[in-house]
Order: sequence, then structure tokens, then C-alpha cells
Amino acid sequence: MAVEIAIDTNRYRDFVDGVPEAVAVFRAAPRVCVPLVVVAELRAGFAVGSRGDQNQGVFERFLHRPRVEVLMPTMETTRHYANLYRQLRSAGTPIPTNDLWIAALVVQHDLTLFSRDAHFDALPQIPMIGGA
Repeated sequence: MAVEIAIDTNRYRDFVDGVPEAVAVFRAAPRVCVPLVVVAELRAGFAVGSRGDQNQGVFERFLHRPRVEVLMPTMETTRHYANLYRQLRSAGTPIPTNDLWIAALVVQHDLTLFSRDAHFDALPQIPMIGGA
């Protein structure tokens, strides 16, 4: 499955932990995008973890791979965020704020989301690779 993906925090962890499904998706993707929010979530976890420096080093090497790109929010991202927020609120299916930022970046950059979080199912316009 060779699609450009944006990753959620849980799927980065799966990749680093060697979960075969995750490794296969990462290897097949011509472009792996990491939303800024995911970078922040991972670094926060490293900051309070017992192997923070080691995990940070692995992550830094990952970010410097040629196919990996960090997605930064822009003013355009805020418009997607607002539209998705309205859609979710109208449907009564809110999702966590950080995940709403991830979703906005996925829509903005026309990517496939790689996540295990079922609440993204409330956004049918986002193509997903999921599963446990």
C-alpha cells in the first residue's frame, strides 16, 4: 500500500516497537508526514519517560530520513480546523483537540491518516489506515 501518510503518535510508537503492520506501512509509504502536534506529544512523553534521551535520539534520526516531513500548521490549516470542528460539533462527535489539529493537517495536505484512534471515524472525508 504505497500512499503518502500522516502519522498519529500511537503509530510512531508502533513503528519504533517493531509492530509488523506499522513497519510495513512506514516502509511502503513514499512520504511520511509528522504533524507538529505529534512531534510535541512524543517529545512530552520523552520528557517524562525513563529513557527520554534515548527515545529523543531515535526520534531525531527518524525525522531526518529523506521521506519524513514535519507538517506545520498555517493559516490555511486553521480554516480546515474550523470546518472540521463545526462538522464534529454538529454531529455531536467531538474529538480531542490535538487530534483535530492532526485531522486539519491531513485534510489540508490530502494525506492518508495512519492511526489506531477510532474517533477519527467521525470524519469520513479522511482516508485512514487503522486497526490495532
